Amino acid sequence: MSTTDPTPPDWTPDSWRSRPGCDIPYPDTAALAREAARLATLPPLVTSWEIERLRSELSQAEVGKRFVLQGGDCAETLEDCRPQPIASKLKILLQMSLVLVHGLKRPVTRVGRFAGQYAKPRTNPTETRDGVTLPSYFGDLINRAPFTAADRTPDPGLLVRGYQHAALTLNFIRALVDGGFADLHHPEYWNLAFMTHASLSPALRAEYERTTATLADGLRFMEALGETTIDELTRAEFFTSHEGLNLHYEQAQTRRVPRREGYYCLTTHLPWIGERSRALGGAHAEFFRGVRNPVGVKVGPSASPDEVAALARLLNPANEAGKVVLILRLGVGKPAALLPPLVRAMEGRRVTWMCDPMHANGTTTPTGIKTRSFDAILRELEEAHDTMKALGVPLGGVHFELTGDDVTECVGGAAGLTEADLSTNYATACDPRLNYQQSLEMAFLLARKMGGGNGRLR
Repeated sequence: MSTTDPTPPDWTPDSWRSRPGCDIPYPDTAALAREAARLATLPPLVTSWEIERLRSELSQAEVGKRFVLQGGDCAETLEDCRPQPIASKLKILLQMSLVLVHGLKRPVTRVGRFAGQYAKPRTNPTETRDGVTLPSYFGDLINRAPFTAADRTPDPGLLVRGYQHAALTLNFIRALVDGGFADLHHPEYWNLAFMTHASLSPALRAEYERTTATLADGLRFMEALGETTIDELTRAEFFTSHEGLNLHYEQAQTRRVPRREGYYCLTTHLPWIGERSRALGGAHAEFFRGVRNPVGVKVGPSASPDEVAALARLLNPANEAGKVVLILRLGVGKPAALLPPLVRAMEGRRVTWMCDPMHANGTTTPTGIKTRSFDAILRELEEAHDTMKALGVPLGGVHFELTGDDVTECVGGAAGLTEADLSTNYATACDPRLNYQQSLEMAFLLARKMGGGNGRLR
């Protein structure tokens, strides 16, 4: 190991195995070892230079010179590795980012919850139906959704299947981007179904038309500020992210690369540690402290400021720029009270602050359907922005669970979805997502809020 190697001296890619918190109950350990070894021989899904580019962009978001839009499915399924769902997610992220670029007058980094979001933590490890208790469904990287003993048993073969579907997704995304799908000079080409979208309100359609028509003005404005050039913004990039829940999967694709120091986790650009698995002495903190990727950490209302600060130091002892992303999931009505002590505890630490207004705002209808309120999501986002602004700390990004399809999973928004509408097209594999119109409306409202405007599209 060279003297400049940033790898902690007491860390190895498998040192997490001695820590608690990654207790996926694989019954066939020999098959698990075999599939993990096979996965380790396969090419990386992402490259170290892409990871370093994202770190550079996150370092700009830390100081308010860039904004991060992170979004996608709560839990991808292998079945949805098809052209239409992938293109729809890219399209809504592009449209949202266009609105944000125009409203915020700064570059936007697009990070998808795709090409690997196949593992999902659950509150309860088991599920009981009609007196039968089986393991919970933890996502297609671990087991399967049907409620049978065979499907719910963790299957090591899904490690390689998940990798294969992530590779196919990435290949299609890169082909679309390289083919001009994300060319910001021609936004009219990638809003393919937008103008005839049945559920889109006239107000949203008209405002989006105005935004696309004046995009060039926004790009010239940023060029005049000296932040970037129009040529650098010609094509929108996409980075990938997923929760690094299954450490067998992450370790198998973690390796050294030529001409760089340290280890890179090459399953994704931006892995994150979930709210349930961020314990300081746990397996996930141990694994991700040793990789060069930027690492996200979900921070819920129960997190103590001292605990979060200690975790940030563990993940980033050298206090490098673009390394740690704190993704706040506090709940509506809580940012004003909880954010100031968190920010004070992080004083002097390099960190990108992001708001996830989805995960602490879930509710269940009287009939047992999980949903989220558009208005609660928006209010938490507004509260986080206002509190961060008062503290003099940039809000560097937002994190949404969303889809480009016309699902009916979250109530509210300009379309006025109610609990009675949820059964129309409730299609999520796990948690409720913002649909196409709700996502775009949220982008307009966020751009208006952060850009200094007033009012809502109601």
